[in-house]
Amino acid sequence: MNNSLNTILYVEDSPFVRAAAQLALETVGGFTLKMFESGEEAVQAGSAFKPDLILLDVMLPGMDGPSTFAALRKDPLMEDTPVIFMTGKVQPSDIQYYRDLGALDVIAKPFDPMTLAEQVLSIWTRAHS
Repeated sequence: MNNSLNTILYVEDSPFVRAAAQLALETVGGFTLKMFESGEEAVQAGSAFKPDLILLDVMLPGMDGPSTFAALRKDPLMEDTPVIFMTGKVQPSDIQYYRDLGALDVIAKPFDPMTLAEQVLSIWTRAHS
């Protein structure tokens, strides 16, 4: 497994949230980002990007976050790629459900664009130490 975090595949249907995350992750965090509006797009084209990490919205039209996660796991190039869910549903039972699916952690929405990259890197570091 790659221990350095450089590339992030980000799935989010809201253009406003995508724009804020792009600013936070590319400009503030210095990461290379590939963004998709839907789970279907991410499943079709995501593995060509070969991301180090997947940031995945839970509430997506069509294929939701957990379904997208399951579909990405079926791709041999993505089966071990770590996932962090981003959602407004952050009750302890929700967070435990996403972790039980295999996610590294959950980032609450709305997030702070100035600290998002730091949050992502903190979760990544904790998982790789």
